Amino acid sequence: MIRVAVAGAAGRMGQAVCAAVDGAEDLELGGRADPQLGVEVADVLGDADVLVDFTRPDTAEANARAALEAGVHAVVGTTGWDVEALRGVGSANLFFAPNFAIGAVLMMKFAAEASRHLQRAEIVEYHHPGKLDAPSGTAKRTAELMEGDVPIHSVRLPGVVANQEVVLGDEAQTLTIRHDTTDRTSFMPGVVLACRRVGELTETPVVGLDKLLF
Repeated sequence: MIRVAVAGAAGRMGQAVCAAVDGAEDLELGGRADPQLGVEVADVLGDADVLVDFTRPDTAEANARAALEAGVHAVVGTTGWDVEALRGVGSANLFFAPNFAIGAVLMMKFAAEASRHLQRAEIVEYHHPGKLDAPSGTAKRTAELMEGDVPIHSVRLPGVVANQEVVLGDEAQTLTIRHDTTDRTSFMPGVVLACRRVGELTETPVVGLDKLLF
């Protein structure tokens, strides 16, 4: 059994992660850390093999650092911080993904391929008003994978979970590649996969769920 602790366990993503871990036969929920629960990350690391972090950009780095220094692998979905700041820290592995939905990873892969054949592209990403970073980590990662300079437009609206479209244009034609998330459970297969695989990584940090899928 892989013992998993969750940072941000009282949040919407954290609650979904806890449920997914409980539902996986080979994973065991070892602790829930969250200021709302009165539990610090340091309090749950002793009983964990992996820490999953879905918190805030201003706390994710410190949480992951604490895990790595304690010899606990870290799986981080919080965006808006510098993953490279933790290169070489501790004895455990760090896996970061800006998006754990398999459909979103495929969208990024398709957009990267299309950008090699069409002249220009722009990205429009939509999230709920509570998302703190803009543009999103998914949008920035998509642009990094694509050819050329790709502008990003961020929209924050109630009623939205997480959507992104990549619009590409060339002479007399356009191509739109879009991924829509209707519920946070869409991220859970990717999170569970990362929990299972983070301990086997041969390098660290590793960025992107595509590294585990392809």
